[in-house]
Amino acid sequence: MEQHRTRPPQRSRSRQAPLSPQGTIDEAATVYRVVETKPEGRSRPVPPIVLALRRLPNPRLTGIGAGLFATAVMFVLACLDQLMLDGSSAVFGALFLPVSALIALWVRPADLVTAPIIVPIAFAIGVIPISGGPSGFAGQTMALVTALAVHAGWLYGGTLVAGLIATVRKVRLMRQRQRQRRTLLAAQTARAAQPPRHPQS
Repeated sequence: MEQHRTRPPQRSRSRQAPLSPQGTIDEAATVYRVVETKPEGRSRPVPPIVLALRRLPNPRLTGIGAGLFATAVMFVLACLDQLMLDGSSAVFGALFLPVSALIALWVRPADLVTAPIIVPIAFAIGVIPISGGPSGFAGQTMALVTALAVHAGWLYGGTLVAGLIATVRKVRLMRQRQRQRRTLLAAQTARAAQPPRHPQS
């Protein structure tokens, strides 16, 4: 009688990874893993200043909210300066610069134009406690005008800082919107280029 030859089951072979003539795993998988691990090895370390800035709070204030916040902060700082340092103009001006930067960073993108306008108003109101002058409306007004003229350098510096930060944020926002539009346009073009799928009978 003839015996039928039986082939060994090939299920166990299909589960194994394909081997090259040298008995190793397929080179494509190895190359893929190497390419994936390359960028991680070459990633640059983040500077500590950037890490410190990322840890700071990042609120989004409206134009009115940013104006009220800046005015209140500058007025409180001026009162503390008057009580502790007898109204030092250098200290008040030095504190005005970081406040201007924070206002330009915390105002929401829709109100970026208001940042260079808010800062001078906050400076003018905040300088009242250290302006001095005789009693009366006319005397206080003259003292305020004199203080603004004396501290014009700090006023221009803070306004310039706020304007530069607001401009940089605006440019970055416009570039981000352009990238999103390009990505959306590329996705729509790719969808339009795909052939229509016919229903299977």
